[in-house]
Amino acid sequence: MSLLCVCVKKARLAGPPERFNTYVTLKLQNVKSTTIQVKGNNPCWEQDFLFETMRLDTGLIVELWNKGMLWDKLLGLHWLPLTKVHHSNKEGKGRWLSLDQELMIHNGEIVGTQFPAEHSVLIDARFELPYDVVADLPEAEAAELQDKLSAINSMMNPEMLAAIPEQTRPPSYAQSGMSEDSDYTSDINYPVQHQHNTSAHQYRSHPDHPYRLREDMSRDSRDYPNYDSFDQSFDRSFDQSFDRGYERDQDYYQDGSPYHIGRSDTDSEPLYYNSRPNSRPQSFINDRWESQQRLKSPKSPETGSHNSSFNMSRQSTQDTQDFSPVNSRPTSSNVSRQSTQEYVDSSFDMYELEQQQHQQLVQQQQQENYLHNTPAKSRWITAFHKVCAELSETGSLMGHGEDHDYSDGYGHYKAWSHANGGPPEHNPFYTSIDSMPEIKPRRKSIPLVSDLSMAAKRNAGVPSAMVARQSLNDEELVMMKMHVYKKTLQALIYPISSTTPHNFVVWSASSPTYCFECEGLLWGLARQGVRCTECGVKCHEKCKDLLNADCLQRAAEKSSKHGADDKAHNIIMAMRERMKIREKNKPEIFELIRRVFNAVDPTSHAGHMKAAQQIILDGTSKWSARICVQVISAQGLTGKDKTGTSDPYVTVQVGKVKKRTKTVPQDLNPEWNEKFYFECHNSSDRIKVRVWDEDNDLKSKLRQKLTRESDDFLGQTIIEVRTLSGEMDVWYSLEKRTDKSAVSGAIRLHISVEIKGEEKVAPYHVQYTCLHENLFHYLCEQAGGEVKLPNAKGQDEAWKVYFDEPGQEIVDEFAMRYGIESIYQAMTHFSCLSTKYMCAGVPALMSTLLANINAFYAHTATTTAVSASDRFAASNFGKEKFVKLLDQLHNSLRIDLSMYRNNFPASDAGRMKDLKSTVDLLTSITFFRMKVQELSSPPRAGTVVKDCVIACIKSTYKFLFDNCYELYQREFQTDPSEQTATDQDGPSSRSLDFWHKLIALVVSVIEEDKNSYTPVLNQFPQELNVGQVSAYMMWNQLSQDLCIALKEHESQRMCKSSEYMNLHFKCKWLYTKYIADVPQYKGSVPEYPTWFEPFVMQWLNENDDVSMEYLHGAYERDKKDGFQKSSEHYLFSTSVVDVFTQLNQCFDVIKKLECPDPEIVKNYMKRFAKTVNKVLIAYADIVRQDFEKYTSIKKTACILMNNIQQLRVQLEKVFESMGGEKLDTDAAGILNELQQKLNGVLDDLSAIFAKSMEPEIQASMQELGHLLSKVKGAGQVSLSQPSQRSNIQQESDMVLRPLMDLLEGSLTMFAQLCEKTVLKRLLKELWKIVMHTMEKTVVLPPLSDPRQDMSKEAEKNLSPKQCAVLDMALDIIKQYFHASGSGLKKTFLDKSPELQSLRYALSLYTQTTDTLIKTFVSTQTSQSKEATEDPVGEVSIQVDLFTHPGTGEHKVTVKVVAANGLKWHTTGMFWPLVEVHLIGPHLNDKKRKHSTKSKSNNWSPKYNETFHFILGNEDEPDAYELHIRTKDYCFAREDRLIGISVMQLRDIVEQGSCACWCTLGRRVHLDDTGFTILRILSQRTNDEVAKEFVKLKSECRHAEDPLPQQQS
Repeated sequence: MSLLCVCVKKARLAGPPERFNTYVTLKLQNVKSTTIQVKGNNPCWEQDFLFETMRLDTGLIVELWNKGMLWDKLLGLHWLPLTKVHHSNKEGKGRWLSLDQELMIHNGEIVGTQFPAEHSVLIDARFELPYDVVADLPEAEAAELQDKLSAINSMMNPEMLAAIPEQTRPPSYAQSGMSEDSDYTSDINYPVQHQHNTSAHQYRSHPDHPYRLREDMSRDSRDYPNYDSFDQSFDRSFDQSFDRGYERDQDYYQDGSPYHIGRSDTDSEPLYYNSRPNSRPQSFINDRWESQQRLKSPKSPETGSHNSSFNMSRQSTQDTQDFSPVNSRPTSSNVSRQSTQEYVDSSFDMYELEQQQHQQLVQQQQQENYLHNTPAKSRWITAFHKVCAELSETGSLMGHGEDHDYSDGYGHYKAWSHANGGPPEHNPFYTSIDSMPEIKPRRKSIPLVSDLSMAAKRNAGVPSAMVARQSLNDEELVMMKMHVYKKTLQALIYPISSTTPHNFVVWSASSPTYCFECEGLLWGLARQGVRCTECGVKCHEKCKDLLNADCLQRAAEKSSKHGADDKAHNIIMAMRERMKIREKNKPEIFELIRRVFNAVDPTSHAGHMKAAQQIILDGTSKWSARICVQVISAQGLTGKDKTGTSDPYVTVQVGKVKKRTKTVPQDLNPEWNEKFYFECHNSSDRIKVRVWDEDNDLKSKLRQKLTRESDDFLGQTIIEVRTLSGEMDVWYSLEKRTDKSAVSGAIRLHISVEIKGEEKVAPYHVQYTCLHENLFHYLCEQAGGEVKLPNAKGQDEAWKVYFDEPGQEIVDEFAMRYGIESIYQAMTHFSCLSTKYMCAGVPALMSTLLANINAFYAHTATTTAVSASDRFAASNFGKEKFVKLLDQLHNSLRIDLSMYRNNFPASDAGRMKDLKSTVDLLTSITFFRMKVQELSSPPRAGTVVKDCVIACIKSTYKFLFDNCYELYQREFQTDPSEQTATDQDGPSSRSLDFWHKLIALVVSVIEEDKNSYTPVLNQFPQELNVGQVSAYMMWNQLSQDLCIALKEHESQRMCKSSEYMNLHFKCKWLYTKYIADVPQYKGSVPEYPTWFEPFVMQWLNENDDVSMEYLHGAYERDKKDGFQKSSEHYLFSTSVVDVFTQLNQCFDVIKKLECPDPEIVKNYMKRFAKTVNKVLIAYADIVRQDFEKYTSIKKTACILMNNIQQLRVQLEKVFESMGGEKLDTDAAGILNELQQKLNGVLDDLSAIFAKSMEPEIQASMQELGHLLSKVKGAGQVSLSQPSQRSNIQQESDMVLRPLMDLLEGSLTMFAQLCEKTVLKRLLKELWKIVMHTMEKTVVLPPLSDPRQDMSKEAEKNLSPKQCAVLDMALDIIKQYFHASGSGLKKTFLDKSPELQSLRYALSLYTQTTDTLIKTFVSTQTSQSKEATEDPVGEVSIQVDLFTHPGTGEHKVTVKVVAANGLKWHTTGMFWPLVEVHLIGPHLNDKKRKHSTKSKSNNWSPKYNETFHFILGNEDEPDAYELHIRTKDYCFAREDRLIGISVMQLRDIVEQGSCACWCTLGRRVHLDDTGFTILRILSQRTNDEVAKEFVKLKSECRHAEDPLPQQQS
């Protein structure tokens, strides 16, 4: 046991400091430790970690992570092998480790890292003794032991490595690109809780398990030591704690969340995760199963003792979707099929018994281990057990405790009560869809016929009508077989290959002598030639090699003819002795001949042997034959004349008799058709056929006298007489006589022979055929019907070896004896093989044989100038016979290739070779037809094979379709208990199971064709790829049937939509994997998405209901829980996560369809966009309805607003995942409109929430106004003076205290509770309220009664100092809301209308009276509004406007014509008059008022009085207005106001004049600005213009006199 101490010191990061908030994770096998988070690009941690391990062959993974908002990002990692870690008990300075981006894994083991990441970490790693062991040792002994640590470890390493088999070693931990400490991870790699220095076993990583850790275990804060490897006794304690530490939940779903998230609206990713994941690991079941397997089959002690801790550290492959974030690297188990795991509870029933067995096994292993341990190893193990003992006293790492349930983070987790089965990953609506279908490999090839018929087919060949073996019952055939039997004995008893050679010696002729071979004169005075001492034959030295007759037999014949009996007797005795020796040495040959022909019994066979010997001894002395030679024609002769032609003729010589044909002048392809008859009495004689060019010049005649040869030699052919039998028509190639001869061409002869004393039988070629066929069939019968292939590899011309010895010797000797050509032998053997062409190895042999036959006829035609077809036509085998054989063989091969799956199963390697050879044989036949038969366009072999493959695939598909259920059960249901009987024979409208099974079978066929048959049938790569043809044909047939079936289903729809989706995914998988790359479909849009579009739309429609139901359930659970944050790091509640988990689950299904049809994708995206719109709008509506209930609970209100913001953020991610800018305009329009709606909802919620805070702000603002009123000081204030500015600043701080206290508490809380965007929106609303409230409460407080005298409101006005205080306070408030860039932008604050309105209101206090009056005139455009609503009369006015062209001054002429309909009640005299006031700037020194005369008691008086007003050139007439008052004149008291009307000059500027009736109202109508100006001007008591203006605009109609009571 080794103790590894690791100190993480600091790091150097490449980049700006604000980018990094990093921590380091250390991983040793299945133990993980994490540092704290430190900001900056030079973080310093100085944290120590301790690991204990027995595996020194592994390494430490150092990972550097940057804390993110939703999840953490991996910055780099380093692989530190433990073999490179030094041993020391003292901490060192450490060393810098350069970080890379990826791990390098080989055979499942980490071997290093790659791709530098530009970051580095300072790590100090060392091995040291366990602390309790070191403490017990004396200092000297500890130091000595320290020095030996390296040697001990180096000794242990090979022992441990040898003891741990590869398959039992735990897999090295490979990072997934996502921190297990990350706030936000995928379901594959579940986040581990943030507890430093804890084993990874305590926090399992699979969310699907039905068990959960109890609260006391998951929240245990005790800091236990960490260990990487424990023995199996500790496994047992852990397993016991595991059983007590988990409880079963009804629905496998919890309400808590271990992840956290920062406040970021830009860095977040789609919520592809579960907000309430399970803490129970999937690996628990797998490891428990493995533990049981180890109990059942215990391993060696060495293996068991070095087992890794808990044996439960494997990263499980889960059967849910991979929702890994985009920027993370997926794990090796990227995306697997979505299927609900079924857990077997029965595996826990026998657990106690297994615990006891496990403990006994561990104790036994420990005892055996101690026997093999060295003392050094013993000390390490002792240290290990001491640690285990300590752990046993304090409880297991998981801890024990009472049962507790989770509730709202403290109590009980409520069961999931969703109607659809819980969270999306457990919802049958989604889990029933298998988006990643897999086809299990089948056991063997799918045969289309029975094995019995297959065996019969393999022994079949070309029908026997062609070359059938002859029947033994035919009498004539029996006679021929007997004759062949005898001839074979003769050929074998004294074979040509072993005849006696001539004994030549140099000989001098005493008289003119001619050569026996060439008949030329033996020239010279002496030593003219050579002579055989035995038989006396004489010839030239150059001709002795041409003599091929047996010397002994020739000598015997010569001696008997010349009467030398003694010599002949001696020769005969020598020949007899030689035949006896051969019979003795080669008995197997003659026995084989007897058995082949089966003609005689052994006794008769001995007699026939003696007769054959006697025939050989008699030789040619008793032999006689009549020979007829017909010279037919010649082709391709050499031109010898000067004209380039020849005058050919032919000489035929048998023995001493020579005959000559006529001469054909100037023809290189002559025809003679002349017959010659010869008598031959010597079997060793030869027929010599020579072709000559006749010359008649003097030179030729002279040469004829001397050499008997005056003509030019054109070629010759020599035929052994003994090889003649019957009749034959043969082409013979002309051969050279000497090396200097120039010869070409061939000659055609027809030869017939009648041998005296022999019955007239078939020619020797027919006899050879009989011999070869009988021998072939006999050997096949002996081999059990198979063809025994000869072992002739490595031999020259191996294709001429047809049988093993002695069979080959029999046919060769017969052929040599009787002149059978080698090509005839080959064609005969090919004919025999064609009867067995389906036997193993025969196609290859036939292909080679036919190729050589083809070469014989086709290639030699270039030298003989004879066409291949002509040479083939002259074949002794027979042209028609061989062509018919090839045609029938070709048809048979086509039929067999059309069923290649039956005849050549992929499981039989030998048959696969035969398949390749069969195609080669077809190619050879095609080549033969082209080159030898010279057919113009024979069927191409590639085309023929392709047609055969297509035919086979079609029949295969039909067979699969017709026998789908039976084949599927036979090929895929390996467990008999899984086989279910079905009465269905084909597809059904009630189920789609047929198509799933058919696709599985189709895939098996395509795989077999692709992997097995394509590499074999590779002779035509440009024409045929069996895998592609199979995929094309299978899909073509399947698509037709499936399209028709789905149209029927569309009308009935008797299956679930999820079943159609599963079939869709399977079709997609089939097309993508096998069909997409087929040339016929490559680059085209497939049709299958169109078939499934109605069913996908049906599923999406159903998904709407599921989504809405899920939405309400998630919201109600969230509401019941009080809208708690998902975790301390999340700012929104779980309902948002649940909603988007469900939506993303739905979108993942659509996305994984990978629809290649863009139009259908548009439809899907548009339909899904409607679903998203419906769900999110519903969620937003629910939140908006309930929001006002939670405005008093600020934390909850902030979470609800965060939820809406998170909807917007995740909607943006959904938009990007759906295609972003490339998304269809309709779908994009729906999502954009939805984004705007959510934006509006968020604005509404922010406004409502801010509105709820308005009373508090109002109260603090009133207190601020009260404090402001205490600020005293008159006169103007200059902020440029430091003293005054300091005083103003102090006053501002004092005045703002109540408001800042409120904002400080609220905004600090909001900054912690709100997302950044929500916070800004809330700040905006609060800013508006604060500004508006300050304006209305402090700067421009509302009037107590707008109709009262404005002078009474003067106390509410602000002094210049108070305005300066407020102006500085505004800057402070603005800086607070800006918050150094974290809050609202300065541009927004400066340009906000509320601030501008407030500043404008403040500015009013400092503006001049003329400016204020001008502002009043320009803003108060509806002063006569009340006159229109409640008129009290009208006045007729005519106004004329004149402008002086020189000075630019304006003159206003007002004529008051009359008044009408005055509504006024008075008890006294009524004296109405009209006053006209000119209001505007710069009128201080000008006439501003004119009044008419009063009229007595006239309610419609006539005045016709004209008044003139003079305006300066400072302003245009637009800045002025006429204020018209109608009064009741009263003597000695104030006149009473009857009505008011206002006419603005801007309305008559363009016309220049205006005459109209002005309606009188009770008062003028003013807005807030008007009242503000009045209130400000009312404060200016020393300004007559201001006082007059305030009086005019603030006065109202006086009260009328009461009506007199009528007396009854």
